[in-house]
Amino acid sequence: MTENTTTEWFTSWFDTPFYHILYKDRDDTEARAFMDTLTYYLNIPENGTILDLACGKGRHAVYLNKIGYDVTGVDLSVNSINHAKQFENDKLHFDVHDMCKPYKTQFDTVFNLFTSFGYFENDEDNLRTIKSIKANLYASGFGVIDFMNSEFIIDNLVPEEVKTVDGIDFYLKRYVEDGYIIKDIIFTADNVDYKFQERVRAFTLKDFELFFEQANVYLLDVFGDYKLRKYNSKTSERLVMIFK
Repeated sequence: MTENTTTEWFTSWFDTPFYHILYKDRDDTEARAFMDTLTYYLNIPENGTILDLACGKGRHAVYLNKIGYDVTGVDLSVNSINHAKQFENDKLHFDVHDMCKPYKTQFDTVFNLFTSFGYFENDEDNLRTIKSIKANLYASGFGVIDFMNSEFIIDNLVPEEVKTVDGIDFYLKRYVEDGYIIKDIIFTADNVDYKFQERVRAFTLKDFELFFEQANVYLLDVFGDYKLRKYNSKTSERLVMIFK
């Protein structure tokens, strides 16, 4: 058996079919309800333009387009974008793009959803991402970052579990180290042993407030879940930030 280990995990793990197998049971109903609630709250105009930053295989982008918006989804994963391109139409486009660089046009809204922030090793890249979101917004536009609530996640961390999906036993180990929430993912498929690691910075609201100040953007609202209820650092599962 051979072993596949990666250090630049977000450029390789996300590009494997195993990432999508492990997370295939994500709640699409909840995701769509969140998009309905968020677009209503932001009062995005009919046919308004949305950039879905780090869109993965495009599940949010496809739904946003279905409910009437002109959507561009971008992601660093070539495989994810190739998959998403099957859904393209005249108001839905997908492109391979690095989110810490500004995209080529501006939008009414930029969404960064489902904790697709905080992967970079240095804060300059994280700050550049927020500056890029700002650069991609019209003057009247809104940025949205949907991040995990790190305090809640750390307090409720499940250290170890086994998740079986499509006949593959994924051994998951979670821990906090050097300011990162880390998940080790170990499994065997087709007689090959694999080990991947997800590393996400355990950013708090205070960390984001500093980023926003440095990027010269204004934080308008903070919510604690996908129903846009009030944020509480100890009990909220999400950290949803609206800024411009």
